[in-house]
Amino acid sequence: MSRTSRIAGAVIGMVALAGSLAACGGDSLEKEKSGSGNAAGSGDKKGSLVVGSASFTESKVLAELYAQILADSGYSTSITTVKNRELYEPSLEKGEIDVVPEYAATIAEFLNAKVNGAKEAEKKPVASGDATATVAALEKLATPLGLKVLPAGVAVDQNAFAVSEEFAGKNKLKTLSDLGASKIGVKIAAGDECAVRPFCAPGLKKTYGIDVTGIDPKGVGTPQSKQAVKDGKDQLVLTTTTDAVLDGLVFLEDDKKLQNADNILPVLNAKDAGAQDIADALGKLTDTLTTQDLAELNRKVDAERAKPEDAAKEYLQAKGLIKK
Repeated sequence: MSRTSRIAGAVIGMVALAGSLAACGGDSLEKEKSGSGNAAGSGDKKGSLVVGSASFTESKVLAELYAQILADSGYSTSITTVKNRELYEPSLEKGEIDVVPEYAATIAEFLNAKVNGAKEAEKKPVASGDATATVAALEKLATPLGLKVLPAGVAVDQNAFAVSEEFAGKNKLKTLSDLGASKIGVKIAAGDECAVRPFCAPGLKKTYGIDVTGIDPKGVGTPQSKQAVKDGKDQLVLTTTTDAVLDGLVFLEDDKKLQNADNILPVLNAKDAGAQDIADALGKLTDTLTTQDLAELNRKVDAERAKPEDAAKEYLQAKGLIKK
């Protein structure tokens, strides 16, 4: 799953939810577990916890961070990787999964669609660029479903736009507002859906007054998209805030908060994982992890081919969050 398609998929995916779950036949997810997290722990002192993960790199890394810090706190932990949110969220409600690293805006809109229907959610979104308001809306939706939402951190994975260092320097650009004020025509290297998605070309025009002259459909954050901007063929590339492979590109700040607040936060099954020591352990990680940290962890896995469990362990030990 593309990280940048999470928000759109949160609402659209609910349409297929019933069919997807029926196809699963109600089978338990236990058979999909992998147990790398419990290596850092001290056995089964406090019971066992299942950490859920989606199937992309960042989610796998976050799941390892959660599993290992909980293992260090005395729990026996395992990780269950499930392809998408449409499958793992119901398992979280049932208690088949105990905790999942989530993105505030995306899970809020997913639950909005689940509770109120996809059409109503599209008309009345609950997520915004305000992280506090988004988490508050999420809590209202999650609590009646038996879910517990822990505080969000500063680490955020949301859509981001970058230009070449040369282009930024030449035109004195630091923010998307600067780009709009410059009146420079820009072609965006992105997915072809950028032409119609509110977070992309339409939003850049409406919110920032940016003169978008076209879309170069080379994909979101792909090497081809980035190279087109470095070469000057395109001026702006759509990627994500946790993209660590910029090399000659710089982010322009989303100073008017066009993008929704997809700050990282833990969502738990309240009955099985609502203990305060679980919240305390995960809270230490949430308070420590930054967007830059997450980008570097992604880079180690994707570019250096480190295993997610090894990258997570090294990070947690370096920050003094688990014992060496």
